[in-house]
Amino acid sequence: MRVRGKDAGSTNSSAIGATEDAASRRSARSDGPCFIVVGALLKAGDELTPLAKEPVTRLQLVRYAGASGDFNPIHWDPERAEEMGLGGVIAHGMLSMGFLGQYVAGVAGPERVRRLQVRFGAMVRPGDELTCRGTVRSADGGRATLDVWVENQEGEKVTTGEAEVEIG
Repeated sequence: MRVRGKDAGSTNSSAIGATEDAASRRSARSDGPCFIVVGALLKAGDELTPLAKEPVTRLQLVRYAGASGDFNPIHWDPERAEEMGLGGVIAHGMLSMGFLGQYVAGVAGPERVRRLQVRFGAMVRPGDELTCRGTVRSADGGRATLDVWVENQEGEKVTTGEAEVEIG
């Protein structure tokens, strides 16, 4: 099994994945998970391989509004968003939560995700380049607790959360 180019049998215990600079982050973008970490590899302190998303687009926000039923104009109408004091259109918070769900499912496999809770910390705007990241807080007893977050191109954590996944 491979984890973003690393051999799963690797003796590197400090990280699962690698920290990436902005240029490599752009080249590593993905619309889907490209890795699944086997439980035996997870241990407290490990960094998980990041998942970089394509820049957020207004079309994506309109599509998300249709899929979610949330047609609040702050997500698609620049004038209305300005009137509300937001400085322009903002993304649905649940969009970044969905990215974290995709990320955690990519780490553990969708059938092994037991819990995901998040907190929205900052607004996401069209053009933002989002990257999902995470670390293993603990791994024992057949379960692992992951600290996960979405950060923008400035490194600001826009959504933070915790996930529990089955391992082993």
